[in-house]
Amino acid sequence: MPYWLMKSEPDAWSWQQQVSKGAKGETWSGVRNHTAKLNLMKMKKGDSAFFYHSNIGKEIAGVAEIVREHFPDPSAKPGEPWVAVQVKALEPMPQPVTLAAIKAEAKLKDMALLKQSRLSVQPVTAEEWKLICKMGGMR
Repeated sequence: MPYWLMKSEPDAWSWQQQVSKGAKGETWSGVRNHTAKLNLMKMKKGDSAFFYHSNIGKEIAGVAEIVREHFPDPSAKPGEPWVAVQVKALEPMPQPVTLAAIKAEAKLKDMALLKQSRLSVQPVTAEEWKLICKMGGMR
């Protein structure tokens, strides 16, 4: 199963706002980068994603699930090629995993979060996923 990391500025859309949407989740829209768009298009229903607070906090706050595969982004202008997915919160990270902690872990040196730091939707390897979950106190 592929894993992902999705960034959101918490003052624009926070983990708590995502949680408040319940089982229906919320449309993840507004992505305006072609590489991030391609990652959205690769997402499958049931895939898991880290919910990352960017700019403020700079930490993985929780785990979300893709509940609807890509569809035209409702926030795009007519004719624009952007897509969105539907995302629901699954569980908070017991101990949020900070960017500093990720940078300090040698096994994560090749993570997209560090190599492509401006990319808002990015893949996470199974090994990275397992290690970050452990760092955050999950199963």
